[in-house]
Amino acid sequence: MATQGNTSLLKGIPKLKDAFVVIVKTEWNAAIINKLEAGAKKILKELGIESRTLVVPGAVEIPYAVRTYAESNEREADAFITLGVVIRGDTPHFDYVCKLVTDGVLSLNLTLDAPVIFGVLTVENEQQAKERVGGIHGHKGEEAAAAAAKMIKLKRSLK
Repeated sequence: MATQGNTSLLKGIPKLKDAFVVIVKTEWNAAIINKLEAGAKKILKELGIESRTLVVPGAVEIPYAVRTYAESNEREADAFITLGVVIRGDTPHFDYVCKLVTDGVLSLNLTLDAPVIFGVLTVENEQQAKERVGGIHGHKGEEAAAAAAKMIKLKRSLK
């Protein structure tokens, strides 16, 4: 069972005016995804962090987009935020998608020079997703942005 939103994560977020974050979001479940993105962008803007959004068809494509951007000649990202919603259905597809995207983001975190924040909701139903975009379980988009800022600060402190 999930706890209510992690409000402590939103405290003590560092201002990083020279930072740049790439958000990779899915097209599936757009109503929820757009709220996740809006929350992330709200926090990033408050912190003076610039961002760019890339859109991919589904959650499985998220790691590919992150890696492709990281290897491109585009502006270097200080962090990536991945946003998606995977809702359980009647088949094992949910389990496969969740494992693929989770393993993909883990692999990126171990190989890229920028942190990759996991903002993919894996829920039983649409109501649970709604509870995580400003409902009783906080706002996971905002929390992802806060985590990105804190990881950028950590990375910079260790260089």
